[in-house]
Amino acid sequence: MRVQRRGWRTGLAVVLALGGAVALPAAAGAAPHQVRDDFNGDGYADLAVGAPDGTVAGKAKAGFVGVLYGSASGLKSSTKQVFSQNSAGIPGTAEAGDRLGSALTAADLDRDGYTDLVVGAGGEDGGSGRVQVVWGGARGLAGGATLASGAAGDRLGAAGHLAAGDVDGDGATDLLTAVDRYGLVATGGPFTRSGAATGERQVVRDRYDSRVLDLDVGDLNGDGITDVVAAQTGTDTFDSRRVAYWWGTKDGLTPWSLVWDIDGAALQGGENLAVGDVNRDGYADIVVGRAVDGYESDHDAYRAKGGRVTWIPGTSGAPDGVAEQAVNQDSPGVPGTAEKGDGFGTDVQLADVDGDGYLDVITGVPGEDLGPAAAPNSVKDAGAVVVLSGRADGLTGAGSHQVVTQNTTGVPGAAEKGDVFGGAVHAGDANGDGLADLAVGAPGENAGAGSVWSFRSRAQYVVSPGGVPVPATVVAPGGAPSGGGTFTFGHTLLGTTAAKARLGSDFAN
Repeated sequence: MRVQRRGWRTGLAVVLALGGAVALPAAAGAAPHQVRDDFNGDGYADLAVGAPDGTVAGKAKAGFVGVLYGSASGLKSSTKQVFSQNSAGIPGTAEAGDRLGSALTAADLDRDGYTDLVVGAGGEDGGSGRVQVVWGGARGLAGGATLASGAAGDRLGAAGHLAAGDVDGDGATDLLTAVDRYGLVATGGPFTRSGAATGERQVVRDRYDSRVLDLDVGDLNGDGITDVVAAQTGTDTFDSRRVAYWWGTKDGLTPWSLVWDIDGAALQGGENLAVGDVNRDGYADIVVGRAVDGYESDHDAYRAKGGRVTWIPGTSGAPDGVAEQAVNQDSPGVPGTAEKGDGFGTDVQLADVDGDGYLDVITGVPGEDLGPAAAPNSVKDAGAVVVLSGRADGLTGAGSHQVVTQNTTGVPGAAEKGDVFGGAVHAGDANGDGLADLAVGAPGENAGAGSVWSFRSRAQYVVSPGGVPVPATVVAPGGAPSGGGTFTFGHTLLGTTAAKARLGSDFAN
């Protein structure tokens, strides 16, 4: 069944390329291609997906994380792993409400050359929270340690409260954890196998009582040191959302700052964000997804209806909120129609989709309603994923855009009420061809059991003899987990308890 919506494209040719297709020359300021989420060091990106509401040994919402490893033929179902607090080598015991997997990230914390899986358990100890690590190695993920434990009310390791990056320029990865009410904690790496930090711990408070909604890192001002960005709102209100940042320096993080808009006020932000150099000028940009609409502050947020995505360019000074560009599903060239509750702007991620060397924005639209031509909005909250093209002038909304749903030709399954396909997205080069592949979570699938879809990328651009990217033949996806382009997996593959687990709620991005 095809989606009958204005402007939607249903031919699926997902062509994600982190850092550009291998055939394309690198532009000034473009980062080299790196496999950041490669846990076993074989050169292929691996996929870690969370089910924080998953039942473990009869304990509801204890939470678990599933892992599939990449290979020359893509993600392999034969090498899957599942980690909970009942797994050998993982500290703790699975308890009701721990919500292991509520936040995930990937980084080499012990400087052994292998990427480690960092896992938040935001419900641990009645909501105090905990952050743990599962160590990477040549044979994959094994063993773990506790990195940090929260105090009452901290929600340490909750959704959006976790990131990693070298914020003091010493070459070691630091752990970044957000704490509601007072800001950000940077714990200096490297870390020992016991989980102890060898660097200093820095607490950076902000001037308000804040609730952190999401964290990411990148070099905003091009000085070679990683900066930290947060999507925030007040602890007593969800309405006023803002974008905060901390500069990384040789002496650690600077005090908290805000992105300002053209009126000299705090720029209206959103609930989630990603950081990367979209326009290839050498400065990382901030992309903010404002998926939740219907609040009073929507009047100050251009194109807020149905959710929006905002691009904020980085500069040698502060992020330029005056030059921000915002698009929603009513913007020219963007697939779909803006409708309240669509959730456009959910879980934004950055990757080069079409191979032109510019990072594009991948975003979920989990509240999208679908259906046949006779009843186009009859399947409520079925969900979709939209890809927006990046350009030298930013995120214009113009150009080549794509949309993926469970009704797209070649995609396993069918769009159903409450699937919330696109509730989480991930981009990683699972087969080592230089192009990032797409993973999509649908945590509402099968009455809340949740499932994950994996799409193999195909290059859309090659380089002409004159060195100019030109369109290539696009190959539609198809196949099976053993080596095909598109497949779906869930609890049957992982051997986990399905009921209300909401697998696909988040990925290790």
